[in-house]
Amino acid sequence: MDTARANRRLIQRLFLAAVLMFGFGFALVPLYDVFCRVTGLNGRITATGPADADGIDTERQIRVRLIGINNEGMPWRFAPEASLLEVSPGEMTQTAFLATNPTTRRMVAQAIPSVSPGEAAQYLHKINCFCFNSQTLDGGEGVEMPLLFMIDTDLPESIRSITLSYTLFDISPAEAGSAQVDVHDGGSQI
Repeated sequence: MDTARANRRLIQRLFLAAVLMFGFGFALVPLYDVFCRVTGLNGRITATGPADADGIDTERQIRVRLIGINNEGMPWRFAPEASLLEVSPGEMTQTAFLATNPTTRRMVAQAIPSVSPGEAAQYLHKINCFCFNSQTLDGGEGVEMPLLFMIDTDLPESIRSITLSYTLFDISPAEAGSAQVDVHDGGSQI
């Protein structure tokens, strides 16, 4: 009888451990997001829209490296207009990324930014960015996508270089599933 009771207790503990592991796995993504927000890790940009300029710190020059990456299966040609910029904190800087759809079909893309070092993300203010909206290009079409940003004058002195990379994702299948209304055609779906 003691063996049966011990086996039952072991099964209950294993079942409880499995439930706890599943719960932990389920909660891991939101916990990671909170961790990244608190610590500033993962280079997520939170400062978007208009920024208050406290003046330009002409005593400092920050190297901003721009990188364009295509996600797996994304055929577009995607690259920054200039891959390296020297900017002063507080200075509004305008540049662009160039994209070309070499296919014969219409595609929709979305760019996801990342900043390195992660600590610099909170000091990078994107005023206008192509990453705020999806980009639609017909086959063979190309476009210049603007980026206007400013680095806050409160950027720690230890940060002398920032890498701003964008990964371009093909979201055409997701966009094709949503109903779009063509206002030029009396409201028919396209």
